[in-house]
Amino acid sequence: MLYSTTTQYAIRGLSELAGRAGAKKSMMLYELVEGTTLPREFLAKVFQRLVKAGLLTSAKGRGGGFSLARAAHDISLMQIVKAADGDEGLDQCVLGLDRCNDTVACPHHDLYKPIRQRLGDYLQTTTLADLAASLKTKPTWPAHSE
Repeated sequence: MLYSTTTQYAIRGLSELAGRAGAKKSMMLYELVEGTTLPREFLAKVFQRLVKAGLLTSAKGRGGGFSLARAAHDISLMQIVKAADGDEGLDQCVLGLDRCNDTVACPHHDLYKPIRQRLGDYLQTTTLADLAASLKTKPTWPAHSE
């Protein structure tokens, strides 16, 4: 698994919001999870984290709900990952060692370094608009498998 459960739901929830909110721009959480396998209660907690990170805004009451804090093409996948899980996961040792860097490297450090760089580039250049567009061509999320 590349992303934590929190990050997976952040990506899925934001993709749904960007793809489905349309001209309305704001959606109640119950509307957003309708027709998906997204768990409403957990997604509510994830979305509150995204509000605190400045990726979403929320309003209570009639006409309320969640909306993107800025345009989907201005929100990168990297921003979503960092908002959901922080910076730690991106720089961790592939073997889980506490100290692993260019100076004190684990046996896999040099092999994994270019993969980490490519992943970072992908996260920086892929936007929420890209994810929402992809969702339109592949609208069904695969069922969770273990």
